[in-house]
Amino acid sequence: MATNNIAAAIKQIADEKNLSMEAIIGAIEAALAAAYRKEFGNKNQNIKVVFNADNGQTAVFDVKTVVENVDLEEEERLVEEQKEKKEAGDEIPEEDLIKRFNPRSEIMISEVNQDKADYKIGDIIETKLEVPDEYGRMAAQTAKQVIVQRLREAERDHIFNEYKDKEGELVLGTIQRKEGRRFIVDLGKANAILPIEEQIRTERYNIGARLNFYIVEVRVGNKGPEIVLSRTHPDIVHELFATEVPEIAAGTVEIKSIAREAGSRSKIAVIATEENIDPVGSCVGQRGSRVQTVINELGGEKIDIIEWDEDVKHFITNALSPAEIENIDINEEEQTASVKVADDQLSLAIGRGGQNVRLAAKLTNWKIDIISSETGDKISADDKKKKEDKEEIEEVTDKKDEKNNKEEKSKKKTSKAKKEDKEVKSKKKTAKKDEESEDEKPKKKAVKKKTSKAKKEDKE
Repeated sequence: MATNNIAAAIKQIADEKNLSMEAIIGAIEAALAAAYRKEFGNKNQNIKVVFNADNGQTAVFDVKTVVENVDLEEEERLVEEQKEKKEAGDEIPEEDLIKRFNPRSEIMISEVNQDKADYKIGDIIETKLEVPDEYGRMAAQTAKQVIVQRLREAERDHIFNEYKDKEGELVLGTIQRKEGRRFIVDLGKANAILPIEEQIRTERYNIGARLNFYIVEVRVGNKGPEIVLSRTHPDIVHELFATEVPEIAAGTVEIKSIAREAGSRSKIAVIATEENIDPVGSCVGQRGSRVQTVINELGGEKIDIIEWDEDVKHFITNALSPAEIENIDINEEEQTASVKVADDQLSLAIGRGGQNVRLAAKLTNWKIDIISSETGDKISADDKKKKEDKEEIEEVTDKKDEKNNKEEKSKKKTSKAKKEDKEVKSKKKTAKKDEESEDEKPKKKAVKKKTSKAKKEDKE
């Protein structure tokens, strides 16, 4: 019955931790080996325990590897020489480093062949040891600590291996809590982090909200595996469209390139790999249902879907839509394009803050300059962006100056009011003293009269 309970407990732990039975049994064997070494072993024993979950029996072995004969004194001298060379700054190749003889896990061939045994270098010898009837309290405590630690390590390794293969994929997670400027996201089997640089600036992350995230990286941190998520990565747009558009999932429609300014606007270029398929219409969906679903997933971010074209001029024209283009001159060596548009199309071609032309440049991987067909003025996305940034900085500076002026005025007003209050209080105090002195005069006169009258009576 007890044996069945042990096997059932191991299976339950394996199910709860999402680990294999072998991992649990390995942790138990390591714990028993640590307990045996603490209670019954010595420093030159390499303890190995084999645990049978079916019958609850254990077997203990001292495991050693057969090595060639070593002169320990000579080895010690060589090690000291090597140490002195390292301290002197000499570099020693890794293959020339002296490996010390380890009596705990190794045994010399001359020792094992004393009894006319036929062992070779590299053979592993397992010497069976006596299994104790029970372990002491300290050994049991050691075993418990080892089991907990090994299970935690096994769980971390499992999480790392599972999510390492999911890098570049979309996952659904729940915002669990906020730590500083980053958020902790519950993925079900593990927790992940959403750093500040991977957050959309205009998006709110409320506790308990369920969102789609892009797995950027799975790495090993100080506290175990760290799963780094993103809401700003351009590939999240690709993954969302692959989920919503069957043609992309099937490969009949392909997303060739993506340009994104997270939280504001994105442009994607698509192409059909089979005839009679409209790539743009497939992504938009009936009455815009498919693209609207993606927009809602990204918190209302606008998405422009254009058709990819091998012809650079056609591709740039599509990328700058909805603006109408009059003419395009391209320089293939420098990979630049000068695009002429009418004055009434300038604002559409450039976009707010140069966003449209900037995204078109990222999408096509060409530097694009917008030129007015009437005036011939050239406007690039970089110039527009710099101008916007400059205006924004000036606006912020003006607001700060205005705020500082208000604070100074407020301080002056406060100090003036305090001064006036002080003067008023001083005047009131003086007036009160004057009133008191006026009241005292008749009293003094009355006292004087009374005193003189009393003196007169005494005299009589």
